[in-house]
Amino acid sequence: MTETDTRSSSAGARDLAAELDRLHALEDVRALKHRYLRCLDTKQWQEFEDCFVPEATGDYNGLVFGDRAALVDYMRTHMGPGLISLHQAHHPEVEVYGERATGRWYLQDKVIVAEHGFMLEGAAIYDDRYVRTAQGWRIAHTGYRRTYEATYRLADLPGMRVRGPGEHTHV
Repeated sequence: MTETDTRSSSAGARDLAAELDRLHALEDVRALKHRYLRCLDTKQWQEFEDCFVPEATGDYNGLVFGDRAALVDYMRTHMGPGLISLHQAHHPEVEVYGERATGRWYLQDKVIVAEHGFMLEGAAIYDDRYVRTAQGWRIAHTGYRRTYEATYRLADLPGMRVRGPGEHTHV
């Protein structure tokens, strides 16, 4: 093997290692976004908080947060017991730039507050920024802009029954 072959082989190995790191980062960011959504819907607030760096910001269609503490406190307060939610993010467009990444996701969501006879459903486009930390990938900024939002009075939906977590649904 010549010196040129050795250099070429080393460069190829570095390129392969860099590509594998990028692919792992893509999967890690996707898993992070799905964990964020799952924890929001299941009200796992500590795990939800762990999705963010402390200085993370948020902007949900004009509802703005300057740091992780404010964002998590708002969600814990306003998305608590008695509120049933479904958040699904589809069609990820994730780009990794070394220790940073961006993500665009198509959100479909539904929120039901049976006690107030209220349901909201809608869609939005998330634009997120991520950073790799010693603990793994974390959200540095999250937010969305609505593409639509519809609200309903449950009383206007004849035959509609709402059951929450843990309630028997096979009757």
